[in-house]
Amino acid sequence: MSLRKSHELHQRRFGRNLGVGLTLAAFIVIIFGLTIVKVSGSDFGVPSEEFQN
Repeated sequence: MSLRKSHELHQRRFGRNLGVGLTLAAFIVIIFGLTIVKVSGSDFGVPSEEFQN
C-alpha cells in the first residue's frame, strides 16, 4: 500500500509508455515474422541448374 496517492501525470505517462511499448513489441514481432517467412521460403537455396554439369 502506497503512502502517497499517485499523481495524474504518472498515470498518463504510464499509459503512454504502455502504448509505445506495445507498438514496439508489435513491430518486432512483424519484422521477426517476415524474416522467418523469407528464410524458410522455397526460393532460398541453390538453383537446380548448377547441379546438371
